[in-house]
Amino acid sequence: MGLGVSASDHMTRSIGIVGQGRAGRAFAQALEQLGWDVHVVVRSQLSAAVLARLADSVDIVLLCVPDGAIADVVSAFDPESLDDDVVLVHCSGASGLEVLSPAVRRASLHPLVSLTDDLGSAQRLTGAYFAVAGDPAASAIASALAGHVIHVNDSDRAIYHAGAAIASNHLVALLAQVESIADRLSLPLEAFLDLARGSLENTSRLGPAVALTGPVSRGDLSTVEGHIRAFGNHGLEEELDAYLALARRAAVLAGRDPSEIDRLVDGATPE
Repeated sequence: MGLGVSASDHMTRSIGIVGQGRAGRAFAQALEQLGWDVHVVVRSQLSAAVLARLADSVDIVLLCVPDGAIADVVSAFDPESLDDDVVLVHCSGASGLEVLSPAVRRASLHPLVSLTDDLGSAQRLTGAYFAVAGDPAASAIASALAGHVIHVNDSDRAIYHAGAAIASNHLVALLAQVESIADRLSLPLEAFLDLARGSLENTSRLGPAVALTGPVSRGDLSTVEGHIRAFGNHGLEEELDAYLALARRAAVLAGRDPSEIDRLVDGATPE
């Protein structure tokens, strides 16, 4: 189409979205609400002919497919359709731009948002942070969504994505550990979630080092020893490794010796 895309250009765009999973649906809904011309292709419909028509009719093709499927989808394109009239973009956090070869214009756009199956995912894209690289088309999409752009080089993608996994996936896994304890005591998880929300708000305002509270930050090792013993007393031994790992990390954050935590384990036998 030869229209070109720049981060400062806010005219209505046409975009093809490959994939109808959580990310694909969220981007499609969010951009349609902004008046973009959105064409969605599900993976079961993929063929060289379908993708060639898509590339010929839009400015941007956004690949919302699992990381391991990106190269396969790209290989399904006729290389001649991936000329400088269309920008090929993936929304993977871990993959670099090389996976989009041989596209002439390539970009990546990863939203730092937890996208679920509910209808609120499209709204969560608005104002989100987006890690971008490559062609300015990625920044143009983020800008259209009133997002905050951060630039991540290909060489840093893996560690960047590890941070994203910790912030989202590991946080959910941590709260599942809280749920295990709550269930054992016949308490609702919700009873602990306001505490978690408050800690997130404090971290946002003050930073992790100042926001940290609790027995490890105070050096109250007898209380930590009681926690360790309680896991065994309540049949929650499988939760102990995660607790100890995070207690060590909290000790480092508080400027204390993390080996103090390890020395408690031998002495904290179940009662």
